[in-house]
Amino acid sequence: MISVVAEMLGVHPQTLRMYEREGFVTPKRMKRLRLYSEEDVEKLHLIISLTRELGVNKAGVEIILRMRHRLESMHKEMEDMMNALDEHMRHDFERRIKRLFSEE
Repeated sequence: MISVVAEMLGVHPQTLRMYEREGFVTPKRMKRLRLYSEEDVEKLHLIISLTRELGVNKAGVEIILRMRHRLESMHKEMEDMMNALDEHMRHDFERRIKRLFSEE
């Protein structure tokens, strides 16, 4: 809920509403209550750190969040590619082992 998250992060609930209006987070809703996920809270913590500690403005936060999202997407794609490569290599290795044993 917004009051709990605001207290956890040491900000006013209006700050969280503003970040929601800006599109930085999109908490789930149950009737009129905002339900923040762990991911939402982590993202809000990052936003607050960027703005308070580093003086980043909203436009900068938006750019950083977009770059972070791209980086995470690229990381996932790279993991998928590595898994596919591992699977290919494993099949190749199995094929070579079978061929070795069939030659004996």
